[in-house]
Amino acid sequence: MVLTLLGALLVFGGLLFLVALPIWRGRLSDVRRTPMAAPEPTLEPPKPGAGLYAKENWIGLALMALGGTLLLLS
Repeated sequence: MVLTLLGALLVFGGLLFLVALPIWRGRLSDVRRTPMAAPEPTLEPPKPGAGLYAKENWIGLALMALGGTLLLLS
């Protein structure tokens, strides 16, 4: 029972860590406008998948893997 609860908490904590990083990173769009004809500001990142790298999110992935292992062992 304890392993199951701990595993579920680790998976949930890892998921929260993965979700919180992009949210707390800051604004996605740049609202500064140039005098020239610039496109409207958008919430899309400059490149697809910006900020979703395993290098930056390894802690959350490790927590989820550890929690999944504990859930499999219980």
